[in-house]
Amino acid sequence: MTRIAVGGFLHETNTFAPTKATYDDFVHGGGWPAMAQGADVLKVMRNINVGLAGFVEAAEAQGWEMVPTLSCGASPSAHVTKDAYERIVKVMVGGIAAARQLDAVYLDLHGAMVTEHLDDGEGELLARVREVIGKELPLVVSLDLHANVTPEMVEHADALIAYRTYPHVDMADTGRAAARHLALLLRTEQKLAKAFRQLPFLIPISWQCTNDHPTKGIYQKLAALEDEMVPTLSFAPGFPAADFPGCGPSVFAYGRTQADADTAADEVARLIVGHENDFDGRIFTPDEGVRHAMELATRASKPIIIADTQDNPGAGGDSDTTGMLRALVRNNASRAAVGVIYDPQSAKAAHAAGVGATVTLALGGKSGIPGDAPYKETFVVEKLSDGKFIAPGPYYGGRDMDMGLSAALRIGDVRVVVSSHKAQLADQSMYRYVGIEPSEQSILVNKSSVHFRADFEPIAEKLLICAAPGAMPADTAALPWTRLRPGIRIKPNGPAFAPETKSRTTSSATG
Repeated sequence: MTRIAVGGFLHETNTFAPTKATYDDFVHGGGWPAMAQGADVLKVMRNINVGLAGFVEAAEAQGWEMVPTLSCGASPSAHVTKDAYERIVKVMVGGIAAARQLDAVYLDLHGAMVTEHLDDGEGELLARVREVIGKELPLVVSLDLHANVTPEMVEHADALIAYRTYPHVDMADTGRAAARHLALLLRTEQKLAKAFRQLPFLIPISWQCTNDHPTKGIYQKLAALEDEMVPTLSFAPGFPAADFPGCGPSVFAYGRTQADADTAADEVARLIVGHENDFDGRIFTPDEGVRHAMELATRASKPIIIADTQDNPGAGGDSDTTGMLRALVRNNASRAAVGVIYDPQSAKAAHAAGVGATVTLALGGKSGIPGDAPYKETFVVEKLSDGKFIAPGPYYGGRDMDMGLSAALRIGDVRVVVSSHKAQLADQSMYRYVGIEPSEQSILVNKSSVHFRADFEPIAEKLLICAAPGAMPADTAALPWTRLRPGIRIKPNGPAFAPETKSRTTSSATG
């Protein structure tokens, strides 16, 4: 029987964010499933929208025996601590080494992990895996669409295969695609040629959405280019908040010949560069966005939805800034709701006060973001929750959620979801679990950039993007870059990065 070692280790690192990812963050999972090891991995990775879950399903259909190592993820944040990385990698690589008599390895990784001691978390992990399995055993990896792919990742993997949707409704599908490609490698016993292209400008995440052009059209063309000669082809727009030379968009292709791979990669790269002008759009200030939403709401039959994009916990924000809440209250918005503000202290205080009580809080604003502060006001406690629910929408895909002690608070006619754990507001259930029906609101403010669209577009009259203070600037040129690769433009049609001092080399210390 074909034996495949499998595992998952997912983190999207915003090196400018306020909070690092500890081992405990991976144990809990945030918006990801809680950490699982050994046989428990195959129990957790079932019927959910995660790459490893899709691979498990496809592998079982192939009749493969899987050797599970470890699966974990943590909410996007600043660097993964050295302690967390080394503990997790030790279990994963050790499990692969101990498995023996393997036919292949599959890993579900993000592709944009930076640690306290490594620029390229995935490149180092793949190097360590390759060291224990040798050069010939197939090693296939699924990646996030936001991966900052490096030459080291391409070198050590036989194939990297990235999501094609943002919102990421195809995470499990990408795991299934990785299984199909691995089956091809096992059947033919031949390695494919690789082509890798790093693109010349950063793409802000708000304009990476695949529901809209130009990205939608780029992925349609990419899919059409795949054939027997180029079995898999990927475009990763990248995660533009990681200050190291590998940050940025890339294209990677796998072909029967080097010419096949090069031709496909070059065609997609030319297409993307030709759309540089189109990776841009209107972003409102908080007051502009709220006033525009209020005006639109007077004649709308469905909610106006605002993306609080700069405090997106899916991009490294702490999900606790108060700029959009202040704007709603300041402009006397009605039938409005904000979700989710992460503030365990305020959630605990609301539970202590009880439903129907008024409670004076210093809500949110605790992550030290410039221009932000706790919002000191008196709120009515409308509903309490233990934070446990299922998120059935297309992004989370039926995942069990645990937001910890949570509450719905009201100030004027504005309601606020307050939680004790962080997760991106990408599912309508993240309002409903505290008694707020999202479809009945005039205005919803979601701490998300794009993922919310998968579940909220069907109930939205109009979508707006606002830039309140947060850890993930909507304008990538606003970040204080110091270590990008020389010459890359820091936004579409923006200035080229020129390092003032020589960047340090990527560490490959094993700790």
